[in-house]
Amino acid sequence: MGSLQNYRDLEIDWTMTPWDAVTLYLEWGNNSWRAERQPVRSKADFSNYFVIYTWDNKPKAILVSRNSEEARELAELELPEDIGSQFLDSVGHLKGVYPPNTEVRNWLEAQMRPQN
Repeated sequence: MGSLQNYRDLEIDWTMTPWDAVTLYLEWGNNSWRAERQPVRSKADFSNYFVIYTWDNKPKAILVSRNSEEARELAELELPEDIGSQFLDSVGHLKGVYPPNTEVRNWLEAQMRPQN
């Protein structure tokens, strides 16, 4: 999939978690108008966010664009070995889909910046 530099101008919701995305886009009406995020009202409402996928041997970051009709994977990158190892330690080496932690986010933001 594409380089993250291709998405440097994309607005990323860094606070979106995989479970927030399920609540917003797959369980319509499951969140309140007084919640941090307003309920989805149409397929024009969308979010761009990262998840960390740990089901494979090496964890990877996936950039997702989601609305109420679909979730598209825009880019996928394997985490560097040291960051991936520390991330796995932080989640108890459990298989799953997680939000990026601060270290992973910093690395992802660096990958999105133009390289000189």
